[in-house]
Amino acid sequence: MVAPAVPEIVEEEIESAIESRNEALPTLRELGPPDLVHLVKQSVKSGNKQNGIYHHVTGIDASSSASLAAYVNTLTYNPNDKSSKVTSGIYCCYNAFSRLDMRVDVKIPGGVESYCIDERGDKRVASEALWMETFLCGVLRAYAYADDGSGESIKKIIGVRRFDPITSTEMEHRFFDAAERLFFKASQLGSEPEVQVPNNASNHLTTGLINYIHTTGRYTSGINLFEKLRTRDMEVSSLLAEVMLAADEEVQAVNLLHDAIAKLPMDYALLDCQASFCQSKGRLDWALECAKRGVTAAPSEFSTWAKLAEVYVGMEQWDLALLTLNSCPMFTYQEKDLPRMPEPARILLPVLAESMLDEIDDGTQSQYGEQVHPSLRKLHAAGYKGTFLKAYSLLTEVTAKIGWDQLLRIRSQVFVMEEEYRSEKQTGPGNSASNPNASTTALRGTPSPAINGAEPNGHADAEMASPTDEDGSVDDKILSPTSPPHSATFASKSIERPEHTVTSELLPPEKDDSAEAANGNPNYTQFHNKRLCERWLDNLFMVLYEDLRIYTIWRTDMARAQSESSDYRKSAEEWEILGELAERLHHFPEAVEAYQACLRVRFSPKAMKGVLKNYENQGRTSEMLQAMIRLITWQYRWYSEFSPSLLRTIRKLIETEGALKVRSIVQATSLPQPVLDLTHRYAELCVAFRSNGSEG
Repeated sequence: MVAPAVPEIVEEEIESAIESRNEALPTLRELGPPDLVHLVKQSVKSGNKQNGIYHHVTGIDASSSASLAAYVNTLTYNPNDKSSKVTSGIYCCYNAFSRLDMRVDVKIPGGVESYCIDERGDKRVASEALWMETFLCGVLRAYAYADDGSGESIKKIIGVRRFDPITSTEMEHRFFDAAERLFFKASQLGSEPEVQVPNNASNHLTTGLINYIHTTGRYTSGINLFEKLRTRDMEVSSLLAEVMLAADEEVQAVNLLHDAIAKLPMDYALLDCQASFCQSKGRLDWALECAKRGVTAAPSEFSTWAKLAEVYVGMEQWDLALLTLNSCPMFTYQEKDLPRMPEPARILLPVLAESMLDEIDDGTQSQYGEQVHPSLRKLHAAGYKGTFLKAYSLLTEVTAKIGWDQLLRIRSQVFVMEEEYRSEKQTGPGNSASNPNASTTALRGTPSPAINGAEPNGHADAEMASPTDEDGSVDDKILSPTSPPHSATFASKSIERPEHTVTSELLPPEKDDSAEAANGNPNYTQFHNKRLCERWLDNLFMVLYEDLRIYTIWRTDMARAQSESSDYRKSAEEWEILGELAERLHHFPEAVEAYQACLRVRFSPKAMKGVLKNYENQGRTSEMLQAMIRLITWQYRWYSEFSPSLLRTIRKLIETEGALKVRSIVQATSLPQPVLDLTHRYAELCVAFRSNGSEG
């Protein structure tokens, strides 16, 4: 199969990229940046003139120095560059287990030297154990830095070649063997931003393993791996149950969860898995009990509170959903270890002849100079990631179900509003408060540790109130069952800017309860049963208001244009932003409408991915494959032959329709054969892994 083209980033000074990587080694936190490949080119005519060029790469077999040297050797011949030749190359691959940068120095012609560099810049000997760790890190990075088809990851780092790290069952065996040997050291790799404390069941290795298993459908291999690991640590049961459920082995998974929870009743990962299973079966009452126990087991983890909020949303208990969301511990999103390189002299981005497609190339050229309205640039929700993205998604889901006006009414019922706070503040001087229950504790503002929150602009600036009572137990008001509220109707379409709630940083003075009762204040009980809204959640309401305002203006203007039979024109990027906006607000038909309008102007991978999701939900096989061909071709255009998301979509299509039908539909498309061959390669991977339906 033809490999993607090789981008070239030309340095101002030779080896400045290597020096920048050396300086960044002490600051790396998790899996490390993509592998760096640095070459020195010498002019054929003028032997003294040399240039340093580099690019990044993921998915190369890093199990030995020989495999990395072989990759460097593939770069020595460039048919498009006859004026220079490669004289040397250095391959840099980060070992996140030992915090070392593995180096392979290739002299052409000449020998190969392998060594490693520590955080102080000292050289060390590269052992077999270090190479096994490096191989595993390389596979995990290939999945961590892979693009989902929308092009977002590709745009973050320029000039990255992305290869599939596991292309055969033999490579899979090596991957699983290394994962088994290093499994119980993986917590030091870090974890996804939603996890506060990495452990044996939640870290970058387990995330990579689960991602690989779901992508390739190799459930049996995954079950065998986790079965062996479970004999050494019962905590792995949650991962084993997750893979069993994905493999449609529900009876075994339920028995496993029952036995594991009997032995580990406070394992929040097991409880979350059980709650998700009950949700999928429509037993929200059972899921609620599991989610409550999960919060009790791990009150400092975001995922347990988010799961409880999800269940309350499903049960239409909107007030408890908001209270639970308010109690979520939020963490500032930490970006991946992106490479920090010096300013290049120039950048060469060649196009692979096999990936040339007119509509894609035209879209790439026409996106420059597009006009975008300032209001669309200022939508803060588009930049949310990690815990804030999940919290915002839950808030928009509630809004889509009950409407904005009803959301504001429930918000005013459960949180202290600014007017109430001012009124309460004026009712008299405060003395000492009694009854340390959850409501008065929140009102008095029990000191709580500051954690990383985020303003709408993404900067950390918030203090979290503790989700537990003074005795350390989880708040009973959130965990206690209450009767579901009356079903809410959709509110009017008018968008009213929300009033401010009192955040946990604006703490009212302590009151004398007996004095208040003697005064006969009618708002006393209602006020003291309310909560202080966390600043980050208050910000989410303001950001949601702005999203809804822009969405309403768009739909109103578009309806007016249709009634007047006039054109409603936007640039492609504006349509793309409006599609994202509608998707965030759970208005999926309107999102598809915007994405299709974007594609009529120019090609956009993000818009095409949005349309692909719609085709997938509707089961439109032919249209799905048409979108897939273009997305895969665009990926190759930008040096990526591997996208787990696109491979998973192809695999599911083959499972339902069969490989023969999929290949036939692709081949019947009136596009250049080299473009079709790129898509055929994804189908060949499914055959190599013996996916269901790949036999015929």
